[in-house]
Amino acid sequence: MSGDSGQLGDCHGAAPGQRNSASGMAGPGLGREDFAGLSQEARRLALVEQSARFAGAFGRWKDAGRADGLGWEQMRLLQSLHCRGSAIMREMGDMLMVTPRNMTAFVDQLEEAGLVVRRPHPSDRRATLIELTPAGTQLADSALLLRMKAIGELFDEFSDEQQRQFYAALGLLIDVMHAGGTC
Repeated sequence: MSGDSGQLGDCHGAAPGQRNSASGMAGPGLGREDFAGLSQEARRLALVEQSARFAGAFGRWKDAGRADGLGWEQMRLLQSLHCRGSAIMREMGDMLMVTPRNMTAFVDQLEEAGLVVRRPHPSDRRATLIELTPAGTQLADSALLLRMKAIGELFDEFSDEQQRQFYAALGLLIDVMHAGGTC
């Protein structure tokens, strides 16, 4: 494409001369004014890229503080069992948005660590119940709250207004994804 002002620019909707999303458009150097000057399509791509960068960075950051060698998902599983009591493994995986394969791996790890046990369901031969052991209960009581507080401290860098805006924006994004049937 030529650099004519009437043209769209690259295939991602960036104006001629602007970096596109695939080449780092939403990198750390893109300021609010630069973002505001993007086409609608380029903004969408920048938002997707920035969201993916956040998700990856947050995933690495939250798992950096593993409690007793357990990842965030395993801790969520322990906490859910602690709050709800024993549960059908498949239903727990659905609730935590964990694939059956990953759920099996998580339960295997937790069972090997002596934190959960599998039991046959009393009335459904196809279902397997998982429940906490006393050691699992103790870990859920002690470690998860401390970990959530540590993760929550990340948001201390935000003003009260920024926290409210971020919370509202995430809620809206979740609502839009649910309405679109993607989660």
